[in-house]
Amino acid sequence: MSEVESGERHASWLELFFDLIIVVAVAQLAHILHPTPEHSIDGHRVLLFLGLYYAIWSVWTSFTLYANVAGPKTRQRAMLAAMFGIAVMAASVPEVTGAHGTAFAIAYVYCRLLATSTWGSTNTFFGGWPAAQNGAGLIPWVISIWAHHPPTRYWLWGIGIALDLAISFLRSGDSEEQLNRITKRFEEHRQREEARGRRRRPFTLPEPARLNEHHLAERLGLFVIIVLGEAVMQVVMATSEVEWTWALIVSALAGFGLLVGFWWLTLQYGASAAPVHDVKPRVTMPGHFAMTAGIAAIAAGLGALVAHPEGHLEEAVKWTLCGGTIVYFLTSGIIAKAAGARIGWVLAWSLPAVIGPAALGLSPLPGWGLVIGLLVVAGWQVWFPRITGVTGRPQAPAAP
Repeated sequence: MSEVESGERHASWLELFFDLIIVVAVAQLAHILHPTPEHSIDGHRVLLFLGLYYAIWSVWTSFTLYANVAGPKTRQRAMLAAMFGIAVMAASVPEVTGAHGTAFAIAYVYCRLLATSTWGSTNTFFGGWPAAQNGAGLIPWVISIWAHHPPTRYWLWGIGIALDLAISFLRSGDSEEQLNRITKRFEEHRQREEARGRRRRPFTLPEPARLNEHHLAERLGLFVIIVLGEAVMQVVMATSEVEWTWALIVSALAGFGLLVGFWWLTLQYGASAAPVHDVKPRVTMPGHFAMTAGIAAIAAGLGALVAHPEGHLEEAVKWTLCGGTIVYFLTSGIIAKAAGARIGWVLAWSLPAVIGPAALGLSPLPGWGLVIGLLVVAGWQVWFPRITGVTGRPQAPAAP
């Protein structure tokens, strides 16, 4: 029995409606990385952004994978209830370090428990990304509802996220193989119980979950488009609020071109933005989180840059832009290598796209110059596969 179905299937109206709340959530999260007179961007706010982003992303992922497996049997009420839960999380973001932090934690725990319960209705076992089906890191989040004083709450959230990622990565694998091992252990336990004269109630073993590959690729790609849409909105909104100078026009054009580059990579290669096939969920899922978080950071950086395109940028804004770009292209390179691309090809493709933004971050360029430099970096990612003959969605060069 295969874990992957190859037939074409598209996002339903319910799933598209579900995605609308992500548009709002990403917009709320991007504001965490906006420097204000009251709050500068430092390491604490970056970590806060990543933690909150992961929480919302993980809920979306759990229900997206559930709907992928359930297909037409997807429970509408569960999806709509999760949508409301994400709405509460998004509304809590502006005051998450204060009065609304408890509401965020409660909504997150509720959504993850709802996901686990909803997955149970499918009677399937998905080993590709265990976090989608169980709440491995929920206990620290539950504790944080009462231990709400900083920094205790933030440490608990971080521990919960680390457990979620670590357990999902280490225990991920082929669903059928894992289910066979679980079945074997269950049968051995049942036989021992019967040998002792104990009877156990009948238990129906789950079946291996079968993902629809085309549908999942579409869903992950749509999430990327949502985040890119937030970046476009940041550029448009910032441009509408300042005087239109030549530096602003250059910055806006280059920023839009940068976003087109990310869009082109997604259109051409899928959510991984790497010209490879057969990427396992244990790589695809954390990679998707890292890359979309990088784009969200770039969105916040572009909004701040367009507002001040002529002078030297604040270090926080500069590194929000450059750091997001580094994370995006570094992750795509790791995905390409994990899918079997030659190390030489991967380094030639991704290393300049990682070193370039780092060098730009250290340079004293004005805002418009910085965004042009990032556009050149994105251009390298777009053109290098075409120069080397790796175009469309082909298999990357096989490892020797």
